[in-house]
Amino acid sequence: MYAIIEDSGRQLRVSEGDVVDVDLRGLPEGVKEVAFDRVLLVSDQGNVQVGTPLVAGAKVVAEVVAEQVKGEKLYVYKFRRRKGYRRKVGHRQKYLRVRVTKIVT
Repeated sequence: MYAIIEDSGRQLRVSEGDVVDVDLRGLPEGVKEVAFDRVLLVSDQGNVQVGTPLVAGAKVVAEVVAEQVKGEKLYVYKFRRRKGYRRKVGHRQKYLRVRVTKIVT
């Protein structure tokens, strides 16, 4: 069984037990579970439910594995030819790492 969810404009294919990185969100202290309501597709052994745009009543429940995880370092270059202008800036996105526990249809 797997589902395709939308989180912050990105679509992720998840199954039960998968560990995925989603955008960091401000969770209240002590919350160890996150629910994703924007489910676009659910597949259960050949039985596929496609939402228009969302599957009604479906959600994906996940437990928080790590509060804050840094992604890989990205570099942004700025350059103007013949002007002697060069800039290099680095950026590391912060993510929330979760483990999918169940898919509710």
